[in-house]
Amino acid sequence: MEEEPQATKEEKIEVEGTIVEALPNTMFRVQLDNGHDVLAYLSGRMRKYYIRVLLGDRVVVELS
Repeated sequence: MEEEPQATKEEKIEVEGTIVEALPNTMFRVQLDNGHDVLAYLSGRMRKYYIRVLLGDRVVVELS
């Protein structure tokens, strides 16, 4: 039997934005460069290494 190829990673769109609000549980409201607002959270590695993210910081957001 032949094995079917498996997708290694889900396709994601990367966009830049600015943090406009800090919410509980490492959640943030980010205003994207195109004007849309999204709710985002820190990646596991950023949480693991205690990377600080402050209001006004420029970030890259992955949208799935």
